Amino acid sequence: MKTSVLIPAHNEADYLPACLNALLASDPVAGGVQVVVIANGCTDNTAEIARGFASQAEAKGWHWTVLDLAQGGKLNAWNKGEDAATGDVLIYLDADVIVTPQVVGQISDALDVKAPRYASGRANVTLSGDDALTRHYTRFWLTTPFMVHGVPGFGVFAMNRAGRARWGEWPDIISDDTFARLNFAPSERLSVPAQYDWPMIEGFTRLVQVRRRQDIGVAEIETGYPELMVNDDPHDRTVPLWKRAVKDPVAFVAFAAVRLAIRLPILRSTNRWARGR
Repeated sequence: MKTSVLIPAHNEADYLPACLNALLASDPVAGGVQVVVIANGCTDNTAEIARGFASQAEAKGWHWTVLDLAQGGKLNAWNKGEDAATGDVLIYLDADVIVTPQVVGQISDALDVKAPRYASGRANVTLSGDDALTRHYTRFWLTTPFMVHGVPGFGVFAMNRAGRARWGEWPDIISDDTFARLNFAPSERLSVPAQYDWPMIEGFTRLVQVRRRQDIGVAEIETGYPELMVNDDPHDRTVPLWKRAVKDPVAFVAFAAVRLAIRLPILRSTNRWARGR
């Protein structure tokens, strides 16, 4: 198969059906598609739910594989999923993400080159609740250079086999998407126009805990893999903050409150993999 989609799933029974329904509604993809769902350390029926989509995938002409791992851990799931993957293009998809029909095909086409390349679509950040602080925080976060420029890749990122050959097994790190992105120079990262829905963490406590975890994950890469930082986007540090703050002061205050709380010894979680839901 030309394209393999890997989906790690730890106790994702509530989210996985929507993810898989959207994925199976994808437009036709030249060369065919293989989907590998990696249920890992689940105590619910995630694996059973994933297997229930096999006939729908077969009718579409897609190959469908479900791995049920006793051991939890997203990075181990990536490693085991890659062992089962046959595609020349590897798409890494979170189980709570909803892709539009164009995402898989556009990424697959963009990565159909010999040179090492990385790609992602455009994230549509979604909110399910009516938490005012989260809404204001998100509005400001969407104006950050990380979101406006480059190819962030959270929720969905992909690479061709030449790109994946740049490292061995996935290391035991928190920020897998950052690690993957920084293995490619900005000029090697491709953005396709297709969108996907990515759910924002909601509520002050959860925002602080998960954003703190993400900061720790980036610092982990800076310390353990300093050679990758040459691939960081230089404009991430050159856009003046004050211009955005003046334009939307309410959103800036919400954003600043979360960033400040991250640095304070409050709401700390002992869970290295604190989840937003």
